[in-house]
Amino acid sequence: MADLVSVLINLVVSVIFLSPVLWLVGRWLVGKDKAKFTDAIWIVVIGTIVGAIFGYFELGLIGTIIMLIIWLALIKHFFDCGWLKALLIAIVTVVVFIIIGIVLALLGFAFLAII
Repeated sequence: MADLVSVLINLVVSVIFLSPVLWLVGRWLVGKDKAKFTDAIWIVVIGTIVGAIFGYFELGLIGTIIMLIIWLALIKHFFDCGWLKALLIAIVTVVVFIIIGIVLALLGFAFLAII
């Protein structure tokens, strides 16, 4: 039961924080006609749930590679772009998300612990 609660918390937090960043980067790279906010939410929801399932089975490096391909496939499908554009969207999203986390940490919010 605790695992289900942690997955639900992870899902809610991911939708709140990751979806807007993914949506903005998607709009920037593929345009507002292809990158809808609801698509970004679906990418995050499906990716988080599938990630939790793969995490449960502890597949190691193979699981990580499969999850990367699944995330890219979700971006490719929902944002209607190619594989390289999906990879670029994923990389830019991670970079922007890290920058936002660092800025929030510097402002005193404890979302990101830098060790």
